[in-house]
Amino acid sequence: MHTKDFQIPQIASAMQELENHLFDAVKSDDPFLTEISTHLIGAGGKRVRPTLALASALSVSSILDYRCYHGAVAVELVHLASLHHDDVMDEATSRRNVASVNSRWGNQIAVVTGDFLLARAAGIAARLGSEVAELLADTLADMCTGQILEVKSGFNLDRSEEEYLEAISGKTASLLGASCKIGASVAGGSEDEKTLLNELGHSFGMIFQIRDDILDFIADRSTLGKTPGQDLTEGVYTLPMIYGLRNPKVSEALGELLKSPDIDLSRINQLLLDSGAFLRSAEILGRYLRRCKEVADELNSGPIWDVVEVAGSLVDSLMQVLQAYPNE
Repeated sequence: MHTKDFQIPQIASAMQELENHLFDAVKSDDPFLTEISTHLIGAGGKRVRPTLALASALSVSSILDYRCYHGAVAVELVHLASLHHDDVMDEATSRRNVASVNSRWGNQIAVVTGDFLLARAAGIAARLGSEVAELLADTLADMCTGQILEVKSGFNLDRSEEEYLEAISGKTASLLGASCKIGASVAGGSEDEKTLLNELGHSFGMIFQIRDDILDFIADRSTLGKTPGQDLTEGVYTLPMIYGLRNPKVSEALGELLKSPDIDLSRINQLLLDSGAFLRSAEILGRYLRRCKEVADELNSGPIWDVVEVAGSLVDSLMQVLQAYPNE
């Protein structure tokens, strides 16, 4: 999913202003800190979370004011901070096709920069009011919980589907849900609207993460912006592997391959393909897409229908990749 794949027509013109606010939020009197804190911002990105925040704001109000932009910036800064920390934990060397902060400046700088971005997000949230500050703090706790659940399940061949879904609900979907809810909150949305939009964002986040986990097996480096199969090498067994390990036809062979110090991704992929694990994983996306559509029906807002259309295109494009694999 490239940046151009996630555009909401009604807020397309607002995204450049969002970029300006984003850079302004992390500028420091220290040029070195500014360089580091803007490194990943300058590398681009899909801006999924601020896009969801602005789309949600526009769904309950006809105007995007400074509070809407600041809410969108806050959620993106939390996301960027998590990338800095993730790259340290993963010992990643690249992010968004540029050198990761940890590989260029070291782990200590990367961690502290991530903390700096979180501090800036917290400050913005506090100025937007106690509701936004509390929601962002609770979401950060959910993200940490999800990450801990994932780390705890490392190299566990018995990891269940329920454990996986709980982990990604926290580490990924919670922030996308909060992005929508914060967008609605700063724009003056009702409690019902905020609740519905939180559900929409959460379901979108589940689609986003499950899709990404499937692509981690079958997409190339240029598509992913990182090394394919990275989850496997780190012992993170996501939905396709969970289903594959439950299939008696391939489970033993998969178990043996996972014990090897050198992951044979092509052989693993073939076994998962033969077992139907990829298609079964993709089918789970339908559950969350249906919930997105249900919420859009209740809200009946143009920007939200655009979000649902993007969610549907994510599912459709994944199915096309699966149908072409491995002969693409």
